Amino acid sequence: MEKRIKERPALSCVILFCLCGAARWIEYFFIRTDETVLSENFLHKVFGIAVLAVVLRILRSGWGDIGLGRNGAVAGIGKGLLLGGGCFLIAYLVEALILYRANGSVSFAFYVSGFLLDGETARQEGPLFFILCVLFNLINVWMEEGMFRGLFMKLLAEKRPFVDSALFIAFLFGLWHWVMPLRDHMEGRISLANLLVMGAGYILLAGIMSIKWSILYRMTGTLWMGLGDHLFNNAVATNMLHVISLGEADSMQVVRVLIGQSLSFFLVALYCRRRKNGIF
Repeated sequence: MEKRIKERPALSCVILFCLCGAARWIEYFFIRTDETVLSENFLHKVFGIAVLAVVLRILRSGWGDIGLGRNGAVAGIGKGLLLGGGCFLIAYLVEALILYRANGSVSFAFYVSGFLLDGETARQEGPLFFILCVLFNLINVWMEEGMFRGLFMKLLAEKRPFVDSALFIAFLFGLWHWVMPLRDHMEGRISLANLLVMGAGYILLAGIMSIKWSILYRMTGTLWMGLGDHLFNNAVATNMLHVISLGEADSMQVVRVLIGQSLSFFLVALYCRRRKNGIF
């Protein structure tokens, strides 16, 4: 089994992607954990971590072999949080300025969007919900960084150049996020045209983020900095800190994420180019 995985790394990545993707579809379309009081689809991420652990055992490797060793974890996550926080600070300011000029009012709110036991949406402001949000998103980023940037890069790097591997992983990571607009279309919330536009946008944006996190992995030798940046994006920028204008929350969230992620990508790429130490 180990030999087969290593001999055909791209095929191995696709098979693992399909396996974890099937679990993702089951949760999004049938279990729908995000529509419960837990407010997050995390079960397929737990499944993905279990798959990752099994594959690492087959390969006779450990978490450190895919960039998740203990050394440098705190410092790496801290740097990632600073990168995400700094770039999203600018993104939030731009978003607030646009909304203020358009509507004459803007404010910020700190809460977790959640569901009550009867299925109605609500603003959850209790400490438990913030803890759960961070915990579930930590599971989320551990699985995605460990699988996509960690294991997939480990497998592909033995046969392919870094750039080719990073682009291939970015494509898979983009497809991974296509399930969200697809569910909205199948439930009649968006049209086919919007599905195609939003699907392409998800693939492009998720792909850009994936390339950035692959570069960070290449630069630092660990996944921790990318994991910290990923965690800030998922937990804070899209789940906790909200922009309110005329009573509506996060009407420009897509613009916020696009600005924050584009800026951080530019900074990482610029730093990488200036180092000129054979990263690519």
